[in-house]
Amino acid sequence: MNELISKMTAWLGAITGEEYLWIVDVFVVVTLTLILALVYSMFVGKLIVRADKTKTLWDDALFNSLQAPGKALLWVVGLSAAAKIAGSETESVIFQSIDDIRQILAIFIVAWFLNAFIRRVEHNLVSGEYTQKPMDKTTAMAMGKLLRISVIITAVLVALQYMGYSVSGVLAFGGIGGIAVGFAAKDLLANFFGGLMIYLDRPFKVGDWVRSPDKNIEGTVEEIGWRLTRIRTFDKRPLYVPNSTFTQISVENPSRMLNRRIKETIGIRYDDAMKMAGIVAEVKTMLQQHEEIDENSTLIVNFNAFASSSLDFFIYCFTHTTDWIKFHEIKQDVMLKILEIIERNGAECAFPTSTVHVPEALKIENSGS
Repeated sequence: MNELISKMTAWLGAITGEEYLWIVDVFVVVTLTLILALVYSMFVGKLIVRADKTKTLWDDALFNSLQAPGKALLWVVGLSAAAKIAGSETESVIFQSIDDIRQILAIFIVAWFLNAFIRRVEHNLVSGEYTQKPMDKTTAMAMGKLLRISVIITAVLVALQYMGYSVSGVLAFGGIGGIAVGFAAKDLLANFFGGLMIYLDRPFKVGDWVRSPDKNIEGTVEEIGWRLTRIRTFDKRPLYVPNSTFTQISVENPSRMLNRRIKETIGIRYDDAMKMAGIVAEVKTMLQQHEEIDENSTLIVNFNAFASSSLDFFIYCFTHTTDWIKFHEIKQDVMLKILEIIERNGAECAFPTSTVHVPEALKIENSGS
């Protein structure tokens, strides 16, 4: 290979002249860099295809994360080598800092790779394709964000140290400036610590249905960020809530309920008063035998009110399911069976009526003209 490069350089030098021979060297280095980048891309592409077939957590994340940063690193090394050749011949000032630029770019390319690797592992950990027991999405997001922030901060500090800045001085300045920043960005910090409390206390996670009795907040949690939490309302609008809000309000999490409640009042006519006891007994038996009603939770069926136009009894029970759609199907079935019981006992459901009592017959006198 070296002999081939030497012969090519000598041949091109004979054509262009000795004074422009360094241009040939630069051309050769850039061409080799291009070839190496193509070979690397093809090689890693084949590794990615093999990794996708195995569905293994780590190799899939590693090879997918290596492709772009690896190509970038090859180009940085190749172009910096070409720049050094040009700099040695032209003695231009612009080429004197090539080594420093190469080192700094290498640091940030490594940080790029680590961030991509962490993000890919985070995705794989919550996916059922790569693990039999997927990790909770909220936990994976929290760990991933902390690790990525750590990588970025470390890369910046290493780059500053390499550039000649004292890291201890930077940290000291950060401690002094942190006071001023704290006053200027108190809302931002409040949201940051609010997000931290959500990750630690875990009142809800991504995918949960939440609502607040204190604020007009209700929907499904889509993302928990460090500053904002995105909630998709039931009319499909995104709602962005600052995390500090959750430290000041009460939050209900219906997704974690154990049962759903059926609480209804049914009225029958006053004419059917003697049939009330039989109706109540049958309705209670029906609920106790219903396979979707939780017999271990509170179950009440009682006549409880003399209403203005009806005799009212109420039902109070809980379903096994917490699914919203299935709950309404069960509730519909229960209500239809109650109607059947009322009709079977010869009674009717009441509706508001008015009765006019006439104390004696009215006599209409026809006075002739």
